[in-house]
Amino acid sequence: MFSLRFLPFTLIASLLTICLPLSILVESKGCSINAIYSFGDSIADTGNLLQEGPVGLFASIGSYPYGQSYKMPTGRCSDGLLIIDYLAMDLNLKLINPYLDKSANFSNGVNFAVAGATALDRTALLAEGIAMPPASVPLGSQLDWFNSYLNSTCSSQSDCAQKLEEALFLVGEIGGNDYNYAFFQGTSINTAMTYVPQVVQAIVDAAKKVISLGARQLVIPGNFPIGCSPSYLTLFSTSDSSAYDEKKCLIAYNNFSMYHNKQLKSALADLRKSNPDVSIIYADYYEAFMHMLDQASSLGFDEDSLLTACCGTGGGYNYESNLMCGSPGTTVCSNPDQHINWDGIHLTQAAYLVIAQSLVTEGFAYPNDKVQDIWDC
Repeated sequence: MFSLRFLPFTLIASLLTICLPLSILVESKGCSINAIYSFGDSIADTGNLLQEGPVGLFASIGSYPYGQSYKMPTGRCSDGLLIIDYLAMDLNLKLINPYLDKSANFSNGVNFAVAGATALDRTALLAEGIAMPPASVPLGSQLDWFNSYLNSTCSSQSDCAQKLEEALFLVGEIGGNDYNYAFFQGTSINTAMTYVPQVVQAIVDAAKKVISLGARQLVIPGNFPIGCSPSYLTLFSTSDSSAYDEKKCLIAYNNFSMYHNKQLKSALADLRKSNPDVSIIYADYYEAFMHMLDQASSLGFDEDSLLTACCGTGGGYNYESNLMCGSPGTTVCSNPDQHINWDGIHLTQAAYLVIAQSLVTEGFAYPNDKVQDIWDC
């Protein structure tokens, strides 16, 4: 018996490139999880924004080059699959369909994540002077969708609780856009730090909500190191060499990500104490990403392009905020599997695969015993 976690990356990438059925990639092993319910933003959106009608920065996600490594654009903000896809595959589940695709099969879960989503709602952000795109669907609205779904599919509250007890809940990554919108609109790091408690509380409140409905297995990711993102490296470029670390990432913005993650981990520790019968797993996207940078060469990534977008144009990071991937004048690298970053904001399929493997098998999600309870099947 085998699963994705034991296959070499190059073999998995080759199989995915020719779009073989999931049954060829993994053998049934009787996993205890039979569904995934996902909430979040573009890191997890498998097509909801595409169903809504993408605009602005996301206008091109429904067409090539998005999806080119998967041989079709699906509304995912990448050249192919996402972390949630690999987590599902490693549980022997089919890929989780977006909620807004009303013709989809939801027998193995539902994805409520929407690209551009925030943890805080529009009113809360506006109170802080932060504007969000009109199409953005905050975490609270995604929970409303979830309630509507349950009302339409459960015969009773006990029926719902039984169904959710055998499901995995992926709550995030969320919160990144609360900060992105703030920083990109000129908010200082010190001011943004005052938003963090609200953002973390919104994530914890969402976790409490699904727990109250019957969820017993949750994965709650932290934020990525935004100081290593081509978008931040371009927009906040400086001639001060002391602003960069040894990986050439922006120290101050990575410190901000760590600040958010520290607050979130502390809040989750409290949540575990009040819910001892619930597995609440923290997925350390930050450290998994940094580990990937450290091991980039052995993982097959081009050492000279670690902080450069595969798809884009302009500057030292191949990123221009007014010419996003897919726009006229942008180009695509010859081999996305050798790149970590896809479009200046999101990662490539190859990078998401490495991170998913790190979470399941390399200790970047914890408590580790809870991770193994879920994926050791």
